[in-house]
Amino acid sequence: MKRIFKSAAILSLAVILLMSMFGCSGGESKTVYRTLDEIKESGVINIGVFSDKSPFGYVDENGEYQGYDIYLANRLAQDLGVKVNYVSTEAANRVEYLQTGKVDIILANFTVTEERSEEVDFCLPYMNVSLGVISHDDNVVTSLENWDNSKSIIVISGTTAEIFLTKNYPDIPLQKFDSYANAKGEMEKKDSRSIAWANDNTEVIAFEKQNEGYTVGIPSLGDPDIIAPAVTKGNVTLKDWIDGEIESLREEKFFHKAYEETLIEIYGKDYEDTLVIE
Repeated sequence: MKRIFKSAAILSLAVILLMSMFGCSGGESKTVYRTLDEIKESGVINIGVFSDKSPFGYVDENGEYQGYDIYLANRLAQDLGVKVNYVSTEAANRVEYLQTGKVDIILANFTVTEERSEEVDFCLPYMNVSLGVISHDDNVVTSLENWDNSKSIIVISGTTAEIFLTKNYPDIPLQKFDSYANAKGEMEKKDSRSIAWANDNTEVIAFEKQNEGYTVGIPSLGDPDIIAPAVTKGNVTLKDWIDGEIESLREEKFFHKAYEETLIEIYGKDYEDTLVIE
């Protein structure tokens, strides 16, 4: 019997040591990330971006990634001296992709919030943003007060729009989608039970300008926010490098140039100084 207890104790100790080696304890798994030096050594940086959200991150007719976030991502990779591997992401899995090591950086219209800051580390911001609401021209929504609860608002899961509406307008039904493309498709349906779409105002304004029959009746909802790159919690070396890079890019007016290369045809000059942080 003593031998059995002794063997069990040795086995338990071995398990604890193995869990410690692999960063596990009590069923919890350690988040995974690559340091700046490891990324440089590999020669490739993995960046999570949207693939269906023009003009910020999308795949063009030639299968190439384009947009404002892509413009920044290409420059980061260039200055780091590595190639960039784009990983298509949805709003709901941005945190997961960082925590599991699937990507090194998220550049996908990631709005900084207190809740997200507990899960990931945000770098210096590069864009201003607030929430907006778009609706059909024949039923323009200009206020969320006295909402008809037989109707719903479209949101994308994992976005600040979902968080804001759930907290501040809990009685308004939400129709949730995992991707921008699916939300767009629902909005375009004439018989949809959703009569409005809440999202970043940059995105709903772009939708209005690219599609006839829609109006951004609420261009600013709630407090203004900022968009920033995000890295895995604790990845100090990569965060510090990105922060230094953004400071240098601001000095050369890079973000105004990025705006003029990728966004000006949609938003025009009027929005440039409002959206760009430089």
